[in-house]
Amino acid sequence: MQTKVDQYLTGLAAALVLLATAPGAVAAAPQPPTRTAHATDQEADAWQPPLSTRGRYIVDATGRRFRLRSANWDGAQGSWTGSGSTADPANHHAGQNSYGIPLGLDRVPLPELLADFHDLGINSIRLPFSNEMIHATAAVPDAAVTANPQLRGRTPLQIYDAVVTALTQDGFAVVLNNHTNTSRWCCGIDGNERWNSSQSTGQWADDWVFMARRYASDPRVVGADLYNEVRRDILDDPDWGAGDEHDWFAAAQLAADRILTEANPDLLIVIEGINWTGLPVDGLPHGRPTLTPARTLSHTLVATHKLVYSAHFYGYTGPHHSGATGIGETHDPRYQDLTREELYRELTDEAFFITEEGRHYTAPVWISEFGIGAGETGAAARTWFGNITDYFADHDADFAYWPLVGWEGHDDWALLRYDTEGHRHGILDRADWRGTAWSHLMTAPTHIGPVAPVPTWRMLTTDHGDQVQSLRVRAGGDWDPGAYKAACPDGLRLIGLSHTAGRGLCTDTGGGDLRAEGNARTVVTDERHVPQGGDWAPGYTKFQCPSGQFLIGYSRRGGRVSAALCAPARIALGGTGRTVWFDRSDNRPAEADGGDYAYGDYKGQCADNEYAAGIAFTTRLGSTAGPAAVLCRTLS
Repeated sequence: MQTKVDQYLTGLAAALVLLATAPGAVAAAPQPPTRTAHATDQEADAWQPPLSTRGRYIVDATGRRFRLRSANWDGAQGSWTGSGSTADPANHHAGQNSYGIPLGLDRVPLPELLADFHDLGINSIRLPFSNEMIHATAAVPDAAVTANPQLRGRTPLQIYDAVVTALTQDGFAVVLNNHTNTSRWCCGIDGNERWNSSQSTGQWADDWVFMARRYASDPRVVGADLYNEVRRDILDDPDWGAGDEHDWFAAAQLAADRILTEANPDLLIVIEGINWTGLPVDGLPHGRPTLTPARTLSHTLVATHKLVYSAHFYGYTGPHHSGATGIGETHDPRYQDLTREELYRELTDEAFFITEEGRHYTAPVWISEFGIGAGETGAAARTWFGNITDYFADHDADFAYWPLVGWEGHDDWALLRYDTEGHRHGILDRADWRGTAWSHLMTAPTHIGPVAPVPTWRMLTTDHGDQVQSLRVRAGGDWDPGAYKAACPDGLRLIGLSHTAGRGLCTDTGGGDLRAEGNARTVVTDERHVPQGGDWAPGYTKFQCPSGQFLIGYSRRGGRVSAALCAPARIALGGTGRTVWFDRSDNRPAEADGGDYAYGDYKGQCADNEYAAGIAFTTRLGSTAGPAAVLCRTLS
C-alpha cells in the first residue's frame, strides 16, 4: 500500500528509519456526478461460485473465466500509525481514523457505497482485516458509523460481517485478506512484518480457520489472502523453504491446508510473494523477491485448483528499492525510473512468469495492490501508472487497486473520496487524470466465456517433513511411520522424481484422474511385485507397484528410499515399460512440461502418455541411496 515505512537495523550502526511517502497533494474536486444504479440481479448472478483455477485463469463453477477486477476496501486492518493517542485523527494514516472497520461508513450509507463500487466496474473486493480486529470485544463509537446507524453498538468484527454480507448480496466477490497482526498501519517495523511477528504461527492459522468457517455459508466469499507484504524486521529476513520459524513457504502451506480441510474447501488460497529481504543500504544485499522463489519451490495444495499467487507493485518502490527517501535511500532504480520495456521485463520476471502454462508453479497471478495519487504531478510516476495499467490490460491480468475508499482532502490515492456530507469525488470525475488509464484497464479485451481444462503439474517436496497432499491417502493413516512421505493430490499421479533432493512431480496429463474409487492403496517396501524375468534395473533394489496400479507417492529415511505408494487404476493400464535412469544426469522427455521441480538435482520423468510404476535405488557403499531410476509404462 502507499506510504510505506521501512525500518531496518544495519549490522554495524544504529537503526535506519526508512520513510517513503506517496505524494500527498489533493486534486481539485468538481461537483460529483449523479449516481447510477448498481448491477441488476441478473448481472449479479451472472457468475456462479465457488471459484477455482484452470491453468493461469480463475473460473467460476460453470468453468467460465472470472477475472478479479478488484479494489481494496481498507480500514478494518487498522489505521493508527504507531505513535501518539489513538483518539487523535492526526495519528492515523492520512488523518483518517478507521476505528478498525472499513472506511466510509461514517459518511455514506452502505447501499450508496456499493452503487459507487459498481460504477467503477469492479466485480470483487479485497477486504483487509487484522488479527486484533477478530478478537476485539468493544463496540465501535457511534461516530464511526454515523451514516449507517443500523451498525451502532457492534464490534469491529460484527461490522465486518455486515459489510461482507452487503457486498456479497449485491453481487460482489469478496476475498478476505489478513493484512496485519495488530491494528496498526502497515507496512514497516510495526509488529506486522510476518504472519507470526506478534503471535505464533499456530494462533495465526487458528484465526484463519475461524474466519474461513465464519463465512463458509456465503458462497460469494471466494478467497483467503493469507498475509500481506511479508518482509524483514530489524534483525531477520523471511525465507521461502528454509524450514525455520521465518519460512513463509511452509507457513502458507500450513494455513492453506487447515483452511481447506477444516473450514471451507471452496476457497481460493491466495499466497503473496516475499515483499522485502535484506538491509536497504548501498553495498549490502537487499531486494524484493516477490514470486521469484516459486520458480524452484512452488505450493501444492490438497485442492489442486485453488492456488492463486499475488504480488504488489508501486511506482515509488523498485526491484531493489525499498521506497525510502532521504535516510536509508539506496541508488537502486524505482519502478517509475524504468523504461516501459524494462518495467515489463521486471513484471514478467518477478510475477507474471507464474502464468506460463505447463509448469509446476502455473497459477493465476493477482496483482492485489497497485495505485497512485490523484494529486501526483511527477512525469515519471504518471508514466509508470500508464505503463503498468497497459501491461495489466495487455496481459489480461487480475488486479486490485489500493485503496478504494478515502476521505476527501485526506487520501488522494483513493479511487473514491467522500467529504463530510457524503458527496463523492475521485476517479469517476472528469478532472481525475487517472481516469484514462483506469478506463483502458477496465475496457481492454479480455478472455471471457469457458476456459478449456489444461493439464496440471504440481511438485512435491520432503525437504523438511511430509507432504502428503492426497486426502484419500490421509484417510488411510500413516503408511510409513517415521519417514518423510510425499503423495500427489487426489486426481494426480507421480510422473517424476529427483535423485537426491526428495522432490517429485505430479500430473494428470494424458489420462486425467487414473485412480479407482475408494481408498485402496499398496505400500511397497520390497521386490515381491517384480515379476520373474522382469528385472528392469539389474543390481538395484526395486519397489514396483502391483499389476494394475501406479505410483502416487514415495517416502524416504534420510537419503534412502523407504517405500513406494501405489494405487489401483480405474482403467486397464498398459504393461509395456522402459527404465528411465537419472542417477548421473537428467533424463526427461525433450521439451517436457512440469518445469524444473528439483533445481540443481538430477531428475527423471516419464513421458506424458506414461505412468510411473516403480522406483529403483541402490545401497551400495559409496552410492547415493536416493531414487536412481523409475519404471515408466504406457497408459494404455
